[in-house]
Amino acid sequence: MFITRTIFTLWLFSLPTFLLAASGSSSLEKMAGNMLMVGFHGTSAKAGSQICEDIRRYNLAGVILFDFNPVDKSKPKNIASKTQLKQLTGELQACSRDHKLLIAVDQEGGRVQRLKSKYGFYGKYPKAIDMLSLSYRGIRDTYSKMARELRSVGVNYDLAPVVDLAINPKNMVIYGLGRSFGSTPKEVVYCASIFVQNMRSEGIVTALKHFPGHGSSTGDTHKGFVDVTAQWKKSELIPYRTMIRQGRVDTVMVAHVFNKNIDASYPATLSQKTVNGLLRQKLGFQGAVITDDLQMGAISKKYGLKNTIKLAVNAGDDILLFGNQLDPNKTVSTKKLVDTMIALVKSGEIKLGAIKKANARVNKLKKRL
Repeated sequence: MFITRTIFTLWLFSLPTFLLAASGSSSLEKMAGNMLMVGFHGTSAKAGSQICEDIRRYNLAGVILFDFNPVDKSKPKNIASKTQLKQLTGELQACSRDHKLLIAVDQEGGRVQRLKSKYGFYGKYPKAIDMLSLSYRGIRDTYSKMARELRSVGVNYDLAPVVDLAINPKNMVIYGLGRSFGSTPKEVVYCASIFVQNMRSEGIVTALKHFPGHGSSTGDTHKGFVDVTAQWKKSELIPYRTMIRQGRVDTVMVAHVFNKNIDASYPATLSQKTVNGLLRQKLGFQGAVITDDLQMGAISKKYGLKNTIKLAVNAGDDILLFGNQLDPNKTVSTKKLVDTMIALVKSGEIKLGAIKKANARVNKLKKRL
């Protein structure tokens, strides 16, 4: 029975695109789901809950957790306490077929840390720019403590560190919040490498962000279109190039910034020239690429859902992030995301080969957990 089932799966996987799409196969559903990271409301994920059913049915790549609840500010969205969070992540993993669900948070330090003191966590990790005042041992101990805390509650994917350069004082989203380790590539690589090393020591994968550089921008991609063409500098690529060559990159998060010098048509997240061209071919990164939240204003105000998914997949993005966090009126179900991707495969607007390549990279990432 096992051999028969395996042969059938291999045969199905090798079918021409139009035949596979036409079959309505659960195999294609799971491949589409394995390219999605979604946000959801709830402090538990019992069997039968919507998020648990979505993980089971669609083989989701992962989920992203938040503490702030945009629907009801008096209640937590996903994070309420240490005990609760550990139970939630255990329930989420129990819903996955291989117990390798990516469970992500934004835990940088400073203003961006989801595990806050009011929930029983340490919650006082310094912002990135302050790390340079510490010794090597001080930086190491800080990020070792952060990694242990994440692992203790079942979080295995930290959407950090920020490797943007602090080169534009008018930048309020990176420079203004102290989210960068410094203005030079050397400072950034030094601190970011320690961050990644300590996360890896606790079995946590990381994401360098925000490619190809958000430090020179003057706008906020959460709110709308941001053009960095005039301010962007090639030096913003150095942290990525250096850390890729050193083998210190698990995943890369692509930003929504628009840079005419790289692609005159699309922002980085939706740009084949940026992802498959610059990041993969020129810088040599062959790991998984995750998008910044595709519901941010820079994308949602200009591109519809169908076009966003089509462009993101064709650009070479492997994990499409939909946080369902920024606008309570614009949440999207996993079913709609999967159905949209399948429809794009059926129409030929997305090639099955792109889905296969993305799945291979995501599966390779999960093996590291």
